[in-house]
Amino acid sequence: MADTFYNQIAENKRRSFFLALIVVLLFGALGFSIGYAVSGDVAGAGVALAIALGIGSALAVGSYFGGDSVVLGVSGAKEVDPTSAPQLINVVQELAIAANIPMPKVYVIDDTAPNAFATGRDPKHASVAITSGLLEKLDREELQGVIGHELSHVRNFDIRFAMIVGVLVGSIALLADFFLRFTFWGGGRSSSRDNDKGGGGGLQVVFFVVAIVLSIVAPIVARFVQLAVNRQREYLADASSVQLTRNPYGLERALAKISEDQEVLEVANRATQHMYFTNPIKKFEKRSSGLFSTHPPTLDRINRLRELTGEQPLDPAEAAPLAGLD
Repeated sequence: MADTFYNQIAENKRRSFFLALIVVLLFGALGFSIGYAVSGDVAGAGVALAIALGIGSALAVGSYFGGDSVVLGVSGAKEVDPTSAPQLINVVQELAIAANIPMPKVYVIDDTAPNAFATGRDPKHASVAITSGLLEKLDREELQGVIGHELSHVRNFDIRFAMIVGVLVGSIALLADFFLRFTFWGGGRSSSRDNDKGGGGGLQVVFFVVAIVLSIVAPIVARFVQLAVNRQREYLADASSVQLTRNPYGLERALAKISEDQEVLEVANRATQHMYFTNPIKKFEKRSSGLFSTHPPTLDRINRLRELTGEQPLDPAEAAPLAGLD
């Protein structure tokens, strides 16, 4: 089993970094092509790309230092201690030791829907938030599986990784929107015509067309890549949780219980849904309309866990209640 989950961990890391590289390349290609389309030379393209990177970096710094407190505040999370939540604190402590990371701050969200998330820029500044419903509906083994998953996100720097990818995707959308608006109001066309009259605008026209195409396509592709990155990091955290707990069964049962639960997590929203253990916005809710899936299918996650112990995938009767859930 050890060899299997180490292989899963390595494969998921490779896929995550490859997907993140696609977002970086999209951002660079869009920034350079817009810069060349507007300025007509390589130097101007470089300046435009540098400005775009500067804006993206500023957004990243703000998210890096203040993102966790915003998420915890929006979620209505309250910090707990060994007196108010002894079993929860005990489970977090033992798994933090197993993960070789500092003890994170522990929060409880007063909501009957079972779920959890981790946040923080690094293991020294991490927090774990668990709903009261999770504590009420899961046994200790299942709770260990969920906490192991969330602390794996902390240990693997998934929060930072997702933040960087998210900022890049947001920057691509902003850059594309700016250029399309600029083009719509005629600034780009005028610049292009002026260069054509001077005889040196042929390449600029090509980049102008490329920039328009990328401005339309890149934000969509980047969003899909971001979702794929999120799903790969969930697979990675599942495998890492098994590494910490040495018990895939608790995590498997927790996935099934939480995904099948019909309670609605009111404090979740589109901006935070990707952070949770399972998708907190259920498919039957109005909030789910038009949303892309931020999590892998629960059935797929469970079957991957079963691979770790050499078991067969769930049979059709067992799989039916989980079909379509994430």
